[in-house]
Amino acid sequence: MKWLRTYYAGLVLVCALLASGAQASSELLTFDNDGLRDRYEELSFQFRCPKCQNQNVADSNAPISQDIRQKTYEMLHQGFNDQEIIDFMVDRYTEFVIYKPQMSFVTIWLWIVPAFLLISGLTLLIRLTRSSRQGVPTELTADEQQRLKALMEDKS
Repeated sequence: MKWLRTYYAGLVLVCALLASGAQASSELLTFDNDGLRDRYEELSFQFRCPKCQNQNVADSNAPISQDIRQKTYEMLHQGFNDQEIIDFMVDRYTEFVIYKPQMSFVTIWLWIVPAFLLISGLTLLIRLTRSSRQGVPTELTADEQQRLKALMEDKS
């Protein structure tokens, strides 16, 4: 009976420890209107967490994401428009911070180079397969047959 009491005490302790880690710290932010809240949420989903790299700042609990959310909240309340906030974050964290980077001369190469390499590789593959299909001619020309006979006679 004593082991059952110990078992239950251990089970309660494990559940308490697991539950404490499951509690998410939610930020309680107050907004003047729903439009401001919608803009905040939209911007939070547009920014990428620099630490997590594959999460937006709205879903990340990393300290840097909390800082980005806080700065976004402050700038919205100071009257900045969305583009000014995006420009500020890009200046501070580079273009990596936005999920959909703006099209520029640098980012266009990220699309052109792989497409060029793919087309070049396919072209090379097609040429190689076509040339291997043609193969080596199986019959010798008359000149080659005479040379072969001469070589065979010399050896014997």
